[in-house]
Amino acid sequence: GVEVSDDASKLLGRADAVIDFSTPRATIDHAAIAASHRRIHSIGTTGLDADQDAALGAAADRAVIVRAPNMSLAVNILFALTRQVAALLGDEFDIEILEMHHRHKVDAPSGTALGLGRAAAAGRGVDLAAVERRARDGHTGARGRGDIGFAVLRGGDVVGEHAGVFAADGGRLELSHKATGRQIFARGAVRAALWAQGRKPGLYSMADVLGLDGQGLDG
Repeated sequence: GVEVSDDASKLLGRADAVIDFSTPRATIDHAAIAASHRRIHSIGTTGLDADQDAALGAAADRAVIVRAPNMSLAVNILFALTRQVAALLGDEFDIEILEMHHRHKVDAPSGTALGLGRAAAAGRGVDLAAVERRARDGHTGARGRGDIGFAVLRGGDVVGEHAGVFAADGGRLELSHKATGRQIFARGAVRAALWAQGRKPGLYSMADVLGLDGQGLDG
């Protein structure tokens, strides 16, 4: 009884919500259609550029959009914890974001890793773009105080592993999550769509869905 079609407008016209884990270009097209039908749009797509972000914001004027770099409920709690820990620990703690995914993933760092970076930067009250270090190669010199570094691994069939490492002289604190199946993303996306029913048009995050008081980071 499930209809399959390449006509997105037709399907969305009959649906209550769209759950979207696709590509940036497709997601923006779907957002425009969802907005025209005033449908709920639950988005787990990552890798959108600035222009696509702006288009998503425009669509949110007419549609209820819930967007997150990771739809897992546990990962969104990890975002909140990372922000809190970064706020509590000074810059004598070096922050590194680690992630590993399957060999077929095309964007790096992952949207979730960037979400962790944004959470850590927000906890410290800085702009991630000013302190992020996405690559190290050759004679790089000493690590900069306050930098937030990223390390990316790809291989096998790894669904997704992420960690935020706070390292200081004498010890380190690690916050991590390992996904062993993709059902967690689907469950989170469905929960977001159910939560969105009856909401006013706008761009929301999983922090809103979970009542985390703005501690999550979309994007």
